[in-house]
Amino acid sequence: MDLRDQLKNLFPEHEEKDFEMPKEEFKQQEPLVCKFEKKGRNGKPVTIVEGWEGSEEDLKKISKKIKTTLGIGGSEKDGTIIIQGDNRDKIMNILKEMGYKTKRVGG
Repeated sequence: MDLRDQLKNLFPEHEEKDFEMPKEEFKQQEPLVCKFEKKGRNGKPVTIVEGWEGSEEDLKKISKKIKTTLGIGGSEKDGTIIIQGDNRDKIMNILKEMGYKTKRVGG
């Protein structure tokens, strides 16, 4: 006699139902920091978005959305998104449309 049979004996009126765990929606606590940098990149300008608290999978989705919307290259790793060129304002607008708080750092 397994546990399910024992429970049926204890609670004969109980009907068994399927249960799905509610999906927990991720919410970013701190604002994403958007900054411009040339240092250490042979003088080539890049925009860096830091402060991501979620999963790497979600980070890649956000990065892909930014890159396809602006039509420029970039990469993502270790919780940061690196986008070619000085596009802070455009990137901040895209992130605000997606529902993220942003903070501009520098100039």
